[in-house]
Amino acid sequence: MNDAMRLEKELFFYIIFGILTTLVNILVYIFFTRVFSLNYIVSNVLAWFFSVLFAYVTNRIWVFESDNENILKEIILFFSGRLFSGIVDTALMFLFIDLLLVSDSISKIVIQIIVVILNYIISKFIVFK
Repeated sequence: MNDAMRLEKELFFYIIFGILTTLVNILVYIFFTRVFSLNYIVSNVLAWFFSVLFAYVTNRIWVFESDNENILKEIILFFSGRLFSGIVDTALMFLFIDLLLVSDSISKIVIQIIVVILNYIISKFIVFK
């Protein structure tokens, strides 16, 4: 498979699994805020954790087809990158909701688009390079 086709396949799967990861994140967030009435920050952290677990497995197997034998290093890099984007996610949630007074649902959707792009850059050039 040539480089252009590989990149197209990678981007296609990244978009598909990025959408699914975002869906996991949003659904878990809504579940904890609406069902358990948890604070949006706590719910956001839980949503981040569950979506990162899902993202690692899908990125390793289907998106970047990693054959790295040093899985521990890969997991640490992946979770570190996602921790960084999770901090960005949470800071933007605070900014949008508490300072800009945007609804939490709208904020969550917009911010997830930003986070998906950031995560691709981290995964492509740092974790699964």
